Amino acid sequence: MSASLDLKNQTAIVTGASSGIGRAIAESLGAAGAEVLLAGRTAEPMEISRKKIEEAGGRAHLLLNDIREVSAVQGLVDTAMQKTGRLDIMVNNAGVEHPASIIDGQPEEWREMLETNVLALIVGCQAAVRAMRSCGAEGKIINISSVASQRRDPGVYGATKHAVNAISGSLRTELEGDTIRVTTVLPGATVTNFARNFSPEFTGAILKMAGSDLEPVRGQRVPDEVLDQVSGLLKERFADPVHIANAVLYVVRQPIEINIEDIVVRPPHALNLKPQ
Repeated sequence: MSASLDLKNQTAIVTGASSGIGRAIAESLGAAGAEVLLAGRTAEPMEISRKKIEEAGGRAHLLLNDIREVSAVQGLVDTAMQKTGRLDIMVNNAGVEHPASIIDGQPEEWREMLETNVLALIVGCQAAVRAMRSCGAEGKIINISSVASQRRDPGVYGATKHAVNAISGSLRTELEGDTIRVTTVLPGATVTNFARNFSPEFTGAILKMAGSDLEPVRGQRVPDEVLDQVSGLLKERFADPVHIANAVLYVVRQPIEINIEDIVVRPPHALNLKPQ
């Protein structure tokens, strides 16, 4: 089967598609033939991804939103149905981490993680199920968790990913009689801008390991070319977002008779990220 055609006539939504893992997933699904709705808060990188998808013969749409708003998540699914009449793949990828310890953490940062990593994902799952049922899709819901959820002491961020696992498992049970499958993907340390909320000292040490003299600023994105440098030189410690996208692509290509519950994708050497 041709990799460029096997998702033809399928519609996919990817949240958090403006960077990192979400962006790689959106581009991979688009290159494989799906019509992709990229949802995120930063237009420029999604526009670049849209052009890549279209150059590969696919179709893509950009949706700027903040999925902490429940109506925004429902709006993504409504837009997919309006534009294409169906929804086949829902990738709940958007996430945020504030790595402070519980003792030193800020309640508003906890709220942001809970609303982004948990509430938006639940709403996305619910809206996707209703849309997939309405169009008779053999649907795939992919929820992006983290290897942090495999630890007993993962902090507040890891707790939100424990919740993702529990939500996915519960939904999987609810859907056993449907033609909709739910898969949880648990990435390990991956080269993205996800760590932008870590301390500059922590992020700077990693960049120096990769030979970069960039001085990071908390909350600001690291340029793509620097991330590429890290990916190339520290591949034993960090996965590339494409590796996660490949796992998602594998899942959505499987027949509906197969139920893939969980996939862990991590680099050869574990990197235990402690709160900074």
